[in-house]
Amino acid sequence: MMYAYRNVRLCSKDCLCLYVCPTGAADTENSIIDAAKCTGCQACVNACPSGAISMIPDAYPPQQPKTEGTAAALGVLAASKMRQRQAAEAAAAASGSKITGQFAKAVARSNLLMAEDILREAGYMLPQSDEVRALLEAMLENAAPGFPAEAAELLLRKLSKADFSLHPHEG
Repeated sequence: MMYAYRNVRLCSKDCLCLYVCPTGAADTENSIIDAAKCTGCQACVNACPSGAISMIPDAYPPQQPKTEGTAAALGVLAASKMRQRQAAEAAAAASGSKITGQFAKAVARSNLLMAEDILREAGYMLPQSDEVRALLEAMLENAAPGFPAEAAELLLRKLSKADFSLHPHEG
């Protein structure tokens, strides 16, 4: 089943598209589309002048399992992206030009994001947010038999030293 989703960043605020909804799923007061009421008719998608409404599935397929070779190759690629990040950060620090420094910082950030995406694709969970860290800590507290507690503790220790902020080294 597919349902409509509105990206407010793309919306031109015409909201004409919200008035064509035959089920009332599109709330014209706050511009939210109620997925529970949406039938997937796409009337709002077709009427949206800014392309801000699209159809998304209510469930995504599970991630495909990776062979050991694929996971290893993704690990090598992620490590390469992290080396590129470090080189860009060094270039930013050494740059005498504000524009060159800003560009190098953007390259560093981009490489961090690519490395994170690669690791997720390889099947690794990256507990970057406080919510995910709290979940992992709760799983440790209520560990079922067979839960890899040592690996989870090691991951939390390593991540507590890592910098996953959205704007590292700003100030």
